[in-house]
Amino acid sequence: MHTLTKKKITSISLGLFAFVLNIFGQVPSNNEKFKNVVLILSDDHRFDFLGFHEDSPDFLETPSFDRMSQKGAHMANAFVTTSLCSPSRATILTGQYMHRHKVVDNQRGVPKKTRFFPEYLQGSGILTAYIGKWHMGHDNDTPRKGFDHWASFKGQGVYFNPEFNINGNKKKFEGYNADITTKLALDYLKNVGKKRFFLQVGYKAVHYPFQPAKRHHGRYDKFKVPLPQTMSLTERNYETQSNWIRERRYGIHGIDHMETGPLDNDPVPSFPKLYRRFAETVHGLDENVGRIINYLDASGLAEDTLVIYLGDNGFALGEHGFYDKRDAFEESIRIPMLAYAPGRIKPGTKISKMVLNLDIAQTVLAAMQVQKPKDTPEMTGKSLLPLLLDQTPANWRKHLLYEYHWEWNFPATPTTLAIRTDRYKYIYYHGIWDKNGLYDLQTDPHERYNLIRIPAFNKLAHELRTQLFNELNQMGGLSMPIRPPKDFQFYDRKLRR
Repeated sequence: MHTLTKKKITSISLGLFAFVLNIFGQVPSNNEKFKNVVLILSDDHRFDFLGFHEDSPDFLETPSFDRMSQKGAHMANAFVTTSLCSPSRATILTGQYMHRHKVVDNQRGVPKKTRFFPEYLQGSGILTAYIGKWHMGHDNDTPRKGFDHWASFKGQGVYFNPEFNINGNKKKFEGYNADITTKLALDYLKNVGKKRFFLQVGYKAVHYPFQPAKRHHGRYDKFKVPLPQTMSLTERNYETQSNWIRERRYGIHGIDHMETGPLDNDPVPSFPKLYRRFAETVHGLDENVGRIINYLDASGLAEDTLVIYLGDNGFALGEHGFYDKRDAFEESIRIPMLAYAPGRIKPGTKISKMVLNLDIAQTVLAAMQVQKPKDTPEMTGKSLLPLLLDQTPANWRKHLLYEYHWEWNFPATPTTLAIRTDRYKYIYYHGIWDKNGLYDLQTDPHERYNLIRIPAFNKLAHELRTQLFNELNQMGGLSMPIRPPKDFQFYDRKLRR
């Protein structure tokens, strides 16, 4: 007699359940529009910090993300076009590259003529809500256009006892930010009624400095932390790399500095603390995402709702001696992305094609079958709906462009432009006397060996550089934004003759 494992029983049960629902017509057709969309956005969540991911730490627990993957879709090759909070968030809401929407750092506000895709949903009579971290327009928490309901806070906010601006009224809360954000989201879902809605939930977690909920602090202290291959100080990790990469190790976003000084003058004993707090904060994030998914399931809303989860950028944890993001290495530009829609998305769907934060706006509009007015700004992304619904899209992208502009307040990372294909990555560093980058991601997935000065790769480097600058030029992406120092004040001065 054969023994059925729990995993096999679950798989069989899910298959029978889907079969029965299809017989009785209770599963909507893939071609029908979604009544609702819930978009969940986190901060600084690495692509591989998902419990089911093959490269995830063994001790990390993310049952909610695991369930989204098992019963929905995992976009295994998801990226951002700018690895920085505000620019990425603006890209998600506009469907445009950073050079187009002009939100190029975390301090500048959103240009007045910017159009967010929720405005188009509003125009179709769909209710829209934003709850949680917004960040664009650093010191401003006032309700933003495109949303009928608003609950947010200024800038980065705080992990504990935050103050929210709820539709223009300030309210102080006691407790953990992610828990409160989730409660506000659940309150909205419970009161939205039968109307169509778009809800975006923005978590502060897991932004640095990592602060897990008190109930999770120390949860992973007993586990050994794996050190990344490229964290070592040996010359092997730096001999082919650009000079700025080694120098950043000792700068503001290097593990030998950490903004306030060295990690106890010895990065090895202290680094595990940083790593564990990150993992614990991810666990708390997963717990809260699970509360939203559970409510959608229990209330029946899940039947008509597409849920999309993604991070706003990646995050290095020791790779190349870095922490933070901004650069164009894989840990910085890759993000987690999941989709959940029972009865629509085939359980266990794994999408290997290259998808971007740039695609979210088009995806939501397509899912809700809302047309963007013709006289509005162009979107550059692609709808992910065909991929999610197991259809074969024609002419899917074969590369992405990446852009980051130097910030005077975080000067350790230079202006970076890059092109990444399925196999190769070319990186151009603007404004510094240094080597550019070329990596073979197939043979060197950790980007340890820069091939830029290997004669055999000269032709490839030239071709990728040409393609990078040609495409940026065609899109108007070669204008460099300059931001004056924070203590500078503009004034008018009449010229004397």
